[in-house]
Amino acid sequence: MLLFLLIYSVIVWAVIEIFVILFRLTGLKVEVSRFQVISMMTGTGFTTEESELILGHPVRRKLGSFLILFGAFSLAVIISSISQFLSNGLRTKEILLAAAAVIVVFAVLKLDVVQRFLARTFNRKMKQQIELADMPIRDVFLKNKDDTLINLHIYQDSELVNRTLNEAAADHDELELVALLIIRGKVRIVKHIYDTPIQEGDQILLFGMKKVISKTFAHDLQLMEENHKKLQPA
Repeated sequence: MLLFLLIYSVIVWAVIEIFVILFRLTGLKVEVSRFQVISMMTGTGFTTEESELILGHPVRRKLGSFLILFGAFSLAVIISSISQFLSNGLRTKEILLAAAAVIVVFAVLKLDVVQRFLARTFNRKMKQQIELADMPIRDVFLKNKDDTLINLHIYQDSELVNRTLNEAAADHDELELVALLIIRGKVRIVKHIYDTPIQEGDQILLFGMKKVISKTFAHDLQLMEENHKKLQPA
């Protein structure tokens, strides 16, 4: 029984590492990949915000589906194997072959040439089959570490009230600053954004470099942070 548990633990470990590699090849960080892989296999902890990185990516969703099924299957195998061991004895040979096969797959995936091939395959599949709307915001906008996407809330004391974005950031083109839309109640303003007078209660979706947005809208970002702190429970 101890031998079986040891061998099966090796199989589970190898499967985890295989899928960590696969998720990393889709652009996910290693530490995030490992936590989400373990979460999906065990059915616990997969309700974190980071799970959106899996759900919003079609290739990762397919990998995740296999992991969830593998986790459920593993539990059934362990239970049935314990039952078989108690009744007829354990077939160690088959378990060893399964462990060897999984370890071979893991070793192959560790090869740089295989990882480069899979990375190209995943990227090509994304380009050919995936609509832009299906991709996570992070994969679409935040390609560089200096980029940011901010939903700027406008309050009564804002310096932007009754002003336009052209007035607030006249050189926005040179600053690599883009206003994507203005949300005003249930209305979404996408036309003439830079010439639309801003009102209290508006939300402006901004994209650009962190330091540029932080400098251009420093007062409003500070107001937003202060108001968020007031809403937090003491």
